[in-house]
Amino acid sequence: MADSPLLNPRTYDPTHLDDESRRLLRATVDWFESRGKRELVDSYNHQRWYGDFLDFAAKEKLFATFLTPAADGAGDPAKRWDTARNAALSEILGFYGLGYWYTWQVTVLGLGPVWQSDNAAARARAAALLDEGHVMAFGLSERPHGADIYSTDMLLTPDGAGGFRATGGKYYIGNGNVAGLVSVFGRRTDVEGPDGYVFFAADSRHPAYRLVRNVVNAQMYVSEFRLEDYPVRAEDVLHTGKAAFDAALNTVNVGKFNLCTASIGICEHAMYEAVTHAHNRVLYGRRVTDFPHVRRELTDAYARLVAMKLFSDRAVDYFRSAGPDDRRYLLFNPMTKMKVTTEGEKVVDLLWDVIAAKGFEADTYFDKAARDIRGLPKLEGTVHVNLALIVKFMANYLFHPAEHPPVPTRHDPADDEFLFRQGPARGLGAIRFHDWRAAYDAHADVPNVARFREQADGLTALLAAHPPTEEQQRDLDFLLALGQLFALVVYGQLILEQAELTGLDRDLLDEIFDVLVRDFSAHATELHGKAATTEEQAAWALAHVRRPTVDPERTARVWSQVEALSGTYEMNV
Repeated sequence: MADSPLLNPRTYDPTHLDDESRRLLRATVDWFESRGKRELVDSYNHQRWYGDFLDFAAKEKLFATFLTPAADGAGDPAKRWDTARNAALSEILGFYGLGYWYTWQVTVLGLGPVWQSDNAAARARAAALLDEGHVMAFGLSERPHGADIYSTDMLLTPDGAGGFRATGGKYYIGNGNVAGLVSVFGRRTDVEGPDGYVFFAADSRHPAYRLVRNVVNAQMYVSEFRLEDYPVRAEDVLHTGKAAFDAALNTVNVGKFNLCTASIGICEHAMYEAVTHAHNRVLYGRRVTDFPHVRRELTDAYARLVAMKLFSDRAVDYFRSAGPDDRRYLLFNPMTKMKVTTEGEKVVDLLWDVIAAKGFEADTYFDKAARDIRGLPKLEGTVHVNLALIVKFMANYLFHPAEHPPVPTRHDPADDEFLFRQGPARGLGAIRFHDWRAAYDAHADVPNVARFREQADGLTALLAAHPPTEEQQRDLDFLLALGQLFALVVYGQLILEQAELTGLDRDLLDEIFDVLVRDFSAHATELHGKAATTEEQAAWALAHVRRPTVDPERTARVWSQVEALSGTYEMNV
């Protein structure tokens, strides 16, 4: 379907990007399609390392082109860090499988501390390794501590010659089996506190780098490794002291954004497969898609998936337009990590309810999607970690709007160099946002947008009249329930902004907000049931349960968009 907002490899042509980016993205799609579904499925089922994909990426210089900032690109006009085209590649890789996305994703993370560093030798080395086709790794988490970087046991002992000897283990490190460069976080043995932190570059091929095992039962390689008296030269040191701590968090700000586009790609492929199967199956003398509950589930899945794309596409613009005086992306980033990825789980669950046993079959893409979609909300902390971060922005977002220049759609071939000079990772509570009401006001004529706006206004009234008590603010379980309500308001804002910029079909927008009204009501009901909720807050919760504006003709028109997906894409065998 030509006008579908979903990625369709048969018709894919990213005309919004420059010619070389278009060529590389199309070449990536063509590589997967020529390789075929049988090989895709078999390699996943038999957990075969995706060396053929890495060979393709090396031959095309795919990662080198997309992940080398312009300043390190030796004058190559195609090399830059461009969040718009990175998001496009991330979506394509997710579409074909989490493993292919994952090796790209952890390369992004491994490069974060390098491109934030002033170490010219390390930057030149990283650029050369990318040109040679290497992938990278991000050595942050450890088995006893997870990603708690305050507690790192990677210890660096000064060697008396300006370098160190590093000893310690890292755990859950993607690409750790083959990475040409591993950005490793540790701490000095001779300096206490934050001043002792160090980020350094290691090489997985070094004899003092010991690969222990793959810690997951999957096609992808997620390593445990140990450094035993590993020599860290002065030219290997990327950051020291508090700058190393900031580099860790700022890398996550840049790299973990890709979780949303992976989730979108997985859901798109799963949706084509599910709709085509259901629409061509007859049960009890009726086409499966003639059953009302099936139409509702598939329509909801489609609305949720399009909403995921709208939010994520618009978030790209805020990343690309960010600067020292505009850090709104720091809210939209945990939203993509938490909200978009959990929406992906809901999409797959809805599709699975329709196709049932088909979703377990080994020769489908769907059974891989059903397994892999679960991982994305958990690959950066947890939903709870990101919700707790989102809540930090709530007061300024809802109550203290500030003037900001309009943020345009950003598809221009520019280098997003600010992402590697974000500065200290603090001051989130001081970030100001433009008035969220403006996007809702612009769509007040859409019935379910108006209905949801009632709920959003109600949330601000609740926080003004009955804000969380000191005790409730220490109760993370209560705050997370409140945070889900706030997250929906933020989610709706960027959906509306992108809908305006892209001229989204009005029926589809109304259907998306039909879903959001129901979601707000569900989270309000959850808040009502929390033990810490006061009587006044509980009464508010019940009073803001809303029924969406029902329009059978609108829903039927949106259903026709879903129905038209049947048969429009099936991967080459």
